[in-house]
Amino acid sequence: MTKRQLPRPSELKQILRPKPIVLNPTDRRLANAHTIADLRMIARKRTPRAAFDYTDGAAELEDSLRRARQAYRRVEFHPNILRGVSDVDTSREILGKRSALPFAFAPTGFTRMMQHEGERAVGRVAERNGIPMGLSTMATTSIEDLAEAAPGARKWFQLYVWHDHGAGEDLMNRAWESGYDTLMLTVDTPVAGARLRDVRNGLTIPPALTLKTVLDGAMHPAWWFNLLTTEPLSFASLNHFGGTVAELLDKLFDPTLNFDDLDWVRQTWPGKLVVKGIQNVADARDVVKHGADAVLLSNHGGRQLDRAPTPLELLPAVRDEIQTSAEVWLDTGVLSGGDIVAAIASGADAVLIGRAFLYGLMAGGERGVQRCVDILRTELIRTMQLLGVRAVDDLRPTHVTLR
Repeated sequence: MTKRQLPRPSELKQILRPKPIVLNPTDRRLANAHTIADLRMIARKRTPRAAFDYTDGAAELEDSLRRARQAYRRVEFHPNILRGVSDVDTSREILGKRSALPFAFAPTGFTRMMQHEGERAVGRVAERNGIPMGLSTMATTSIEDLAEAAPGARKWFQLYVWHDHGAGEDLMNRAWESGYDTLMLTVDTPVAGARLRDVRNGLTIPPALTLKTVLDGAMHPAWWFNLLTTEPLSFASLNHFGGTVAELLDKLFDPTLNFDDLDWVRQTWPGKLVVKGIQNVADARDVVKHGADAVLLSNHGGRQLDRAPTPLELLPAVRDEIQTSAEVWLDTGVLSGGDIVAAIASGADAVLIGRAFLYGLMAGGERGVQRCVDILRTELIRTMQLLGVRAVDDLRPTHVTLR
């Protein structure tokens, strides 16, 4: 029979160690986020449905996005042992400059709709962590305002070629004069994809105070208070061109876009050029011949053509085709440091994340974006250590297969 005794106070002290009380509610929320999925859950609770679904959703049946995420679930790692991995180098050269981590913040539209701190917060986190950030043509912070908010960050500008080349040339000139060193030309948007969540939610920019949004707003008063008491939500880089949202989209999404336009951009832009939206080997080869310094394998986060190719599956063939004539980047479906390791090992020079940092932004503003980076960095380092890899540059295809 087991002999029992009352525990001594000294023994209880070793067991009862309550967590420190965190008074700030944002810090308290973020402390409980250990994965990007955790940030997503917090973001969903704190953001009106229309704004959250704009970030979270994709086109039509959302198969492109679902397949991209499933591809990373099919990854099988092949670790090496006895490699001495106490120190891990997470840095990576991206278009001639070293980044502290092998990923960058992708350009995202309407960012201040997700959370009022918007692109400025993202830029400050990018600057603090030594990683690049892309600013969208559809951004809600201007080219110049982001440059002022994050002067030390490496900044890229994403461009849609318009029917009117003069408008695009003006944006390129403004970006170059403001210190942006890379242009990302998006080529997978001849027309807008059918994003059915947005249609069903009746999304407008800025959000309209309909009965539905008022009822939703009652559940998210902080979001509405921040929206209504900060600068108006608008397309900051496009203000001086005027027009409605629909008219601006008609200008931005040009169905006549062709390789002549790419040549014009290459001749006009003095910095590095990335072509974003490549979805087959032949197009990757052709845009490199027309002067691209990097190709970004992307199906636009699943937000354009549903059932489009999965970037991770396309990556090895593109890498084999263009070899070292240009860099190969990848986005869509990346939600963990392990995903980033898998992409780099499969042949990517860099990875872009979008939804991951937007979940962080919605969950906690600038601190939430920083929490996203902290999570990805921790997962990246741990995965590399378990693989027996001491530097990102040492990742190879032998470290990964798709089951």
